[in-house]
Amino acid sequence: MDHIQELIQHHLRFVTPQRFEKMQAVLANRTRYITVALEDIYQSHNASAVLRSCDGFGIQDAYIIEGRNPFKPNKKIELGTSQWLTLHRFKKSTRCTEAAIEEMRTRGYRIVATSPHGKDVELENFDLSKGPAAFFFGNELDGLSSAMKAQADEFVRIPMFGFVESFNISVSCALVLHHLVHQLQSQVKDWQLKPDEKQEILLDWLRKSNKNWRSIEAYMSAHKEE
Repeated sequence: MDHIQELIQHHLRFVTPQRFEKMQAVLANRTRYITVALEDIYQSHNASAVLRSCDGFGIQDAYIIEGRNPFKPNKKIELGTSQWLTLHRFKKSTRCTEAAIEEMRTRGYRIVATSPHGKDVELENFDLSKGPAAFFFGNELDGLSSAMKAQADEFVRIPMFGFVESFNISVSCALVLHHLVHQLQSQVKDWQLKPDEKQEILLDWLRKSNKNWRSIEAYMSAHKEE
């Protein structure tokens, strides 16, 4: 038994069977094929609502770019969902956006700007089968930065038929994820997490379910050495 599996088995003693079953059910629908990036979101309730949508639609990773605006989740809106996500934060740098994009490219993502553009496609026509994709959402006032759009591989827009020119960012993200997750699960192979990823995330969730996990693992390690 490897170290992670050994730790998981030990932590299972401290959660109910129902809790463990829920974790397994959620993991079965988690994905890293799609990810979300938030660039300089100003209002905490919008960022928090996006995290809630990510969890609800099974998106495991969210990339938080804090070049100008600090990211401060609103607990009353995100309802603790951020603890079940893997958050990648980029801050204290004039090149936060570039750094985030560089990391996502190394992970094999296409960089997709959710913004109208001369070469954009409507959401319904976006082709997920071409490979994993990272969807960028900009702040409430200015949208996505020129630096981000200059490095985008593709552009996607949500069709609109009214006088208003854009949706609230949290609404936009929910609409995009609702459509793409349905497409993902019905048309794309290997969209689920890999076994080793599931193990690592499960261990993280078990730890977060017990505030004394460090003491538990320290006790386990000490007795293992005896």
